[in-house]
This record gives sequence, C-alpha cells and structure tokens, in this order.
Amino acid sequence: MTATASVSERAIRQTGWLRPAVLDRVEQVVIVVLWIFLVQRVEISGNPYAPLLLLSETAVVVFTLIRRPTANLSMNLGDWLLATTATCAGLMIIPGVMLVPALAPLGVALAVGGNLVQAWAKLVLRRSFGVAPANRGIKISGPYKLVRHPMYAGYALVHMGVMILMFSPINAVIYAIGWWAQILRILAEERLLAQDPEYADYMTKVRWRLIPGVF
Repeated sequence: MTATASVSERAIRQTGWLRPAVLDRVEQVVIVVLWIFLVQRVEISGNPYAPLLLLSETAVVVFTLIRRPTANLSMNLGDWLLATTATCAGLMIIPGVMLVPALAPLGVALAVGGNLVQAWAKLVLRRSFGVAPANRGIKISGPYKLVRHPMYAGYALVHMGVMILMFSPINAVIYAIGWWAQILRILAEERLLAQDPEYADYMTKVRWRLIPGVF
C-alpha cells in the first residue's frame, strides 16, 4: 500500500458517514423508494404501454441491490449528484397519453430493443453494476466490444421509445436533464476507470463511448 493510498483511506474514515459503504446504502434506498412510486404511477396509468417503463427501471433496482461493494469509489460530490440525477430521471417519468398512435410500433420496438441491449450489458457486468463512478472490475466482453457504455446506449433507445409512447412536456424536461447529467457522468466514470491500466488499454481499442461515429 502506498503512502498516498493510506492518506486517502484515513481521510475517508475521518469523514464519518461520508464513506463508500454508507453512500452505497443511501443510494440504494433512494432508488428503491423512487421505484416504488414509479410502480404506483404505472398501476394507475391508463396508458397500455406504461408497464414498459418498469422493464429497465426494475433491472436498475435489482442490480443496484446485488452489486459488489467497492472502496474504489468516487467521493466527489459532483460525481454523485450527476450519477443520481441521471439514474433517477428514468424513475421519475410520468406515464401519460400517447399523442400519435400510429407511431406505437416504433415506440415499442425502441423500448424493447433498448431493454434487450441494457439487459445484455447488465448481465455482462453482473455484480459490477453501479450508479456512482466506481471501479468494481473491468468488463470488456459482449456489447462492451462495440461501445464503452452499451448499457447507457440501451437506456437512450428506451427513453426515445417512452417519449413516443407517452410524451409530455414534463417527461421531455426530465429526460433532457437526465441526459445532460448522463453525458457528464460518463466522462466522470472514465476519469476514474482510466486510472486502471486495463481500462486505459481498452479505451484505445474501443473508440466510441455511446454512439459509434458520434460520441
């Protein structure tokens, strides 16, 4: 253990509640509570496609609860706020009416396809899934051979589908804020992960973060 690491660990211990283990638990509680409210909104919604919201968001809850603990976690408040905002955006959507019924097949295709993509990425991550920037083990197989953040790419497809199936100005604002935070979250994650030589090498092999040819 290096002297720098020892100093960092002592600093974390001295902050009392502001420790990775405690923040992990707080994050889990917040996500579960928001998920419960989302389930309630879906139950009373008259939109027949509202249950599609629960596919990806329930997966977020499950994988958040079973993830592997880590001490290699960002303790930067800004990183936590970005990660929480990006994650909670999907949990705060309000199932509304469908404005253009003719576009329903497209919306369903995007939502289902996006869920399959994010589920594939989560199955590769397994207990390495997390919300705040952290190194819970480097995964470079499966969809991670195509882009560095396939799970978020899946979310993007789901969110586009949701906007087609249950558009509202409120949902548009929620997703706009969520994706602003998501992009900054991706950059924060990579700053942390790039400290691992294995991930740094992976970044040279898989160029694109989210959308091939764009970002």
